[in-house]
Amino acid sequence: MTADVPTILATSAFFRRSKVSPLAMRPGAIHYLAAELANNTTAPRICVLTQATGDPEARIGYHYAAFAGTEFTMSHLQLFPMPNVDDIRAHLLAQDVIWVDGGSVANLCAVWRVHGLDEILHEAWQAGVVLSGVSAGSICWHTGGSTDSFGYELRGFTDGLGFLPYSNGVHYDSEERRRPTMHRLVGDGTLADGFATDDGAGLIYRGTSLSEAVADRPGPLAYELTRADDGSVTETPLPTRVLPSPSGPTA
Repeated sequence: MTADVPTILATSAFFRRSKVSPLAMRPGAIHYLAAELANNTTAPRICVLTQATGDPEARIGYHYAAFAGTEFTMSHLQLFPMPNVDDIRAHLLAQDVIWVDGGSVANLCAVWRVHGLDEILHEAWQAGVVLSGVSAGSICWHTGGSTDSFGYELRGFTDGLGFLPYSNGVHYDSEERRRPTMHRLVGDGTLADGFATDDGAGLIYRGTSLSEAVADRPGPLAYELTRADDGSVTETPLPTRVLPSPSGPTA
C-alpha cells in the first residue's frame, strides 16, 4: 500500500534500545509511524539505505536484526561495491517505506546521483512510497542543512535533493554546535528558511508542506527557523505530538 499523498518523514529519531542489551535495537515509534503513513501497518515493506556510511555489512546486519521478528519485512539497497539488486527502480517502487540511515549527507547525495537514485527516489515519492530517515537521511530530502560531512567543524551543505524547499537541522538538542550553526547559516543566506528537530523528533511533510511535528517521547521538539531582512533568525518551537510507544518486545 502507499501514502495518500507524496509523504516524507524527516527525523532525528532512532530505534528503541533493548532492555537486555544496549547494543540490541528494535523499531521505534517513528518506524511504526512511517508504516502508518504508508497505510500498511500489518506487513509493511521497508527498504534500508546505508550509503551515508558506505554500506558497511555490519550496519546493514544491525538493521536486519532490529526488524527481525516484527511486522516489518526488511530489505536493503546496497551500492558499495555494486548494487545488490538488478532493478533498483522496481525494488524501491515495491516498498511501503524507504528508510535512509545517517552518516555523511554529502557523500550520500553524490553517490545517489551517480546511480540515478535522485530520479528514482523522486518517482517513488510521487507514487506514494514514504521517504524517511534519520540525520543525513533527514537532511537529504531538503535543499541542505548543517553537516559534519567535511570534518569535525559543522559546515553548510547546500546540495540536497531539494524535494522539500527548506533547510533542515538535525540533532538540535544533543550536539551543542547544531543550533548556533543553523542560525548562522540561515541568517547569512547560505541556507534557506527551514526546520530543525531535537533527537527523538520528526517532521511529516505531505507534498512539500509541513503537516505535523512528532516525537517518540515527551520532551523533544521541532522548530521553524525564519530569516528576517536584517539577517536575524527567529526560532519558533512547533506543536509536537508525542507518538504512542510501540507495544512489541524490546529484547
